[in-house]
Parts: sequence; structure tokens; C-alpha cells
Amino acid sequence: MATNPKLMSAMRLHATGTSLSLDRVSRPEPAENQALLEVLACGVCRTDLHVLDGELPDIPHPITPGHEIVGRVVEVGSAVDTLKPGQRVGVPWLGYTCGKCRYCRAGMENLCDFARFTGYTLDGGYAQYVVADGRYCLPLPSRYDNFEAAPLLCAGLIGYRALRLAGDAPRLGLYGFGAAAHIAIQVARHRGQQVFAFTKPGDIAGQAFARGLGALWAGGSDTLPPEPLDAALIFAPVGALVPAALAATAKGGTVVCAGIHMSDIPGFPYRMLWEERVVRSVANLTRRDGEEFLEVAQRIPVRTTTVPFALSDANEALARLREGSIEGAAVLVP
Repeated sequence: MATNPKLMSAMRLHATGTSLSLDRVSRPEPAENQALLEVLACGVCRTDLHVLDGELPDIPHPITPGHEIVGRVVEVGSAVDTLKPGQRVGVPWLGYTCGKCRYCRAGMENLCDFARFTGYTLDGGYAQYVVADGRYCLPLPSRYDNFEAAPLLCAGLIGYRALRLAGDAPRLGLYGFGAAAHIAIQVARHRGQQVFAFTKPGDIAGQAFARGLGALWAGGSDTLPPEPLDAALIFAPVGALVPAALAATAKGGTVVCAGIHMSDIPGFPYRMLWEERVVRSVANLTRRDGEEFLEVAQRIPVRTTTVPFALSDANEALARLREGSIEGAAVLVP
């Protein structure tokens, strides 16, 4: 029996705390400022777990997660003049900004009051097709295949922005050695920084993975590094890592919280923050971050470690991400 070209498969969340369901739904039509993309690959990110668990506010249901999308342009709306059918592009977390609020006018579109986000407030890439604002589709370097490119679009971008906010830190700590950290370490090592990797206590395989990518030292997050850090990036959504990172940081050091969501930060004595240490967060990303990082990534070149899953196996990929058993990044293929 012939398939209906107006329908597609999508893994959708119908209620908080439930698994995704494989649905047959209408293929979306692009609005005037949008492009219709055939999804070639979509990375699986920890933020997708926060969507499933209802840890982000105002989640619409049903919603299709996925914000590390590699897609091929099928059709463009009448107002899109930067894309053409057949072109391969990437769609990141930031899916729309107003361009008019105080933050957009100041070049801080990542803080836009009216921003919308792929796979959270906009349907994402756990599907065969997706529509995306043409202004927020990033051309992808040809050196990366679809699998390799997908993690660059969030894990890579958020790690790159976190590195920027950490400044020029000769000794850098990475807490939580997953998809983002395995990319960030490559950028940091290219810049000549010494990297100290922190994993779950007892995660010998994760520590070996970090050392294989150039970490000078790797150990559990419950231990101190052999020398004080100048900055630390926290990728794991665990608030208790903030005082742990502060304890490992030298005077004047910076701790960057790089996740969209984090459990509550426990109380800690002021002396841990004293001596001009700084704690700050990364909020989303900008299109400029994307353009800069993709240029840097192909020049280094950054290499991504991926584990492929069929679209219908999205729940398995998310479960393995939750338990921390994926080395690198999981990627769905419709």
C-alpha cells in the first residue's frame, strides 16, 4: 500500500513524566518565514530529559522534542531568501527571537523576552520532517556527515559559549563528561588550556574517555584536582557541583553553570566565594555563537563521538542518556 506523503512519523510527548509515543501526524507546512526540512539526524540532549520530566515551565502538549537537527531543505516560505531546496542546514535550540526587545536590540538575543525554543516550545527533530524559522537555520560544514554534525548544534554550541564566558583560563575543569564536555575539551586543548575532567565517582570508563581526549587529569566529582582551577564548567544538572567546583577553584576563578536546568544549589560558606570567585550561568545561545563555533570546529577539527538510534528507539536513547551509559552523544536517524 502506498504511503501518504502528507503524513509523517514523530516521537511525541503527550504528558509530563511519560514516554514518547510514535505517532502518525500531518506533515507540517512552512509559513512565509519558515523552511520545511527533511530530518537527516537529530541529536539527543539532556535538555530533552528536562522536557520529558516537566522541569522546564509551560511545556505544550503534545510536543516533539529534539533541538540538534540536521536537515535537508525541502521547501521554503515566500519570505525566505537565504535557503534553497536541497541545502543541508542545522537547527539549534534557539528557534525564534522578536528582534525588538531590549535584549535583542543590545545583541543579546539569547535573553530575548519572547524567544521560542526548538523541541520545547516549538516542535523539534524527533520526526521525519520539521519546520524551522529560516533565520535560525545554520549552514553546516561539509566535512561533517549527518551523525557527526548533530551534536555540534547544542552540545558543541553550549560548550563553546561556556568556554567564552569562562575567559582565558589556563587550568580548566569540566564537571560532567558527556556530549558537551567531549566537544569542549577539544576546543580547550586547541587553545592550549590544561583540562581536568570530573565524572560521577567511580566512572572509570568516563575518566578514561576524558584522558583519551587530552585531559591532563580525570577523577570523580567528589575529589579535588591536583592543582587549583582557574575556571570550571558544569555540564551536569547537579546543584551540589557548584560548591564542589568553587572548592576546586583558585582565587579570581569562574564557575560557569552550562545547563538549561539544574537542581537546587545547597548552601555553602561565604569563604568559598570570597577572593573574587564568580558563579555565572549560560542562558541559551546566539546565532553568532553558532556561526563562530562551526567555523572553529572545522578548523580544529572537532570530532564527535556518536551512538546511532532509530527514531522509534528514542525512548531507549533517552533512558541510556539518563543512566549515563552513552559515550559521547546519542543521535536519532528517521
